[in-house]
Amino acid sequence: MWARLAVTVGRSGLGLRASREGLRRVAGAGCAGRTHQETRDFSVEAAVKKTPLFDFHRYHGGKMVEFAGWSMPVQYKDTHIVSHMHTREHCSIFDVSHMLQTKIHGKDRIKFMESLVVADIAELKDNQGTLSLFTNEKGGIMDDLIVTKTDQGYLYVVSNAGCADKDSLHMKARLAEYKAAGLDVDLEFIDEALIALQGPTMAQTLQAGLKEDLSKLTFMTSALVTVFGIPECRVTRCGYTGEDGVEISVPRLRVVELAEKLLSNSEVKLAGLGARDSLRLEAGLCLYGNDIDETTTPVEASLVWTIGKRRRQMKDFPGADIIVPQIKAKTTRKRVGLVSTGPPVRQHTPILSPDGQVIGEVTSGCPSPCLKKNIAMGYVDAAFSKNGTALQVEIRKKTVPAVVSKMPFVPTSYYSG
Repeated sequence: MWARLAVTVGRSGLGLRASREGLRRVAGAGCAGRTHQETRDFSVEAAVKKTPLFDFHRYHGGKMVEFAGWSMPVQYKDTHIVSHMHTREHCSIFDVSHMLQTKIHGKDRIKFMESLVVADIAELKDNQGTLSLFTNEKGGIMDDLIVTKTDQGYLYVVSNAGCADKDSLHMKARLAEYKAAGLDVDLEFIDEALIALQGPTMAQTLQAGLKEDLSKLTFMTSALVTVFGIPECRVTRCGYTGEDGVEISVPRLRVVELAEKLLSNSEVKLAGLGARDSLRLEAGLCLYGNDIDETTTPVEASLVWTIGKRRRQMKDFPGADIIVPQIKAKTTRKRVGLVSTGPPVRQHTPILSPDGQVIGEVTSGCPSPCLKKNIAMGYVDAAFSKNGTALQVEIRKKTVPAVVSKMPFVPTSYYSG
């Protein structure tokens, strides 16, 4: 669940293409004595938003870039590959405080949320969550999000930073309709920090700071607990790396304290956006703005599983009249995974049939640190979407063999109890 991010990993390391080049850190509060370029860079840094961990990132050597309007670390002193593999073998902290966190209150909160998303929220058990999608009336995906039905009398929603303005306006518009109809629902956009602790040693690391038994918290369930002495933290067992992990919503004034306590364990390191992107791609997870957007439907994106059975039958979510018929009738294109050798495959790379006809385009791609092969996902004509189908990709006007491959590329390790 990330806003649009384009990461490139080549022989020389990792680079990130954002809406501006990486931010330069300019010392001092004033502009006297700076060159024109330094003054411009300082104004850029001042304009972007900062998470509560901004100074913490810089202290630990974070290389900061602008991402979705926020200054975020792309990597730290370790290389992208080292951070990636550390997460797969141990565990890492990712700052995801830029994401939009919302509480939905009121007795009509489930009806309200189901008017916006494809999931069956009513069937969720207390403190259970689900990945869902905001859809529009044309069947397009407006954003992906996680909705948790808490036992505190509200829904807890986490959605993408890059869609924060769009999502909040969308929810506010529906709220006004519900209020006008006399229904009981309210929105609360919460200003908490959010960190993700991801990797196979996450449980033993976090358990040291909990009184509760973490083994009882399974994948996509949530609890409000005290973590390392910090009360009112919402711990949700989820993440976007394919590893066992949690996301912890923590009071912003105490997030540095929590991060420092976690880092005191030698198992834990900091990781940035670069490792996050390659980890989620190995796990076959979509990146909003790259792999899914308002021009793609859940069926085309192979996300039919996010649509609740009751919701399909009732056809009572935005775009249902377009999406539900596609489930049986199929679509003309489909999101697939690709594996190739040779030069890395990047976003917008043409995908070709065996006889050289353009049949699709890559939406995300990178060399896999775990597999030592190039992996990608993209959309192809449905006739070429079967796993094992031999295709080609066009890189620098040369064709390279590729094979349609099952996702995830690297097996996931979600904890089910």
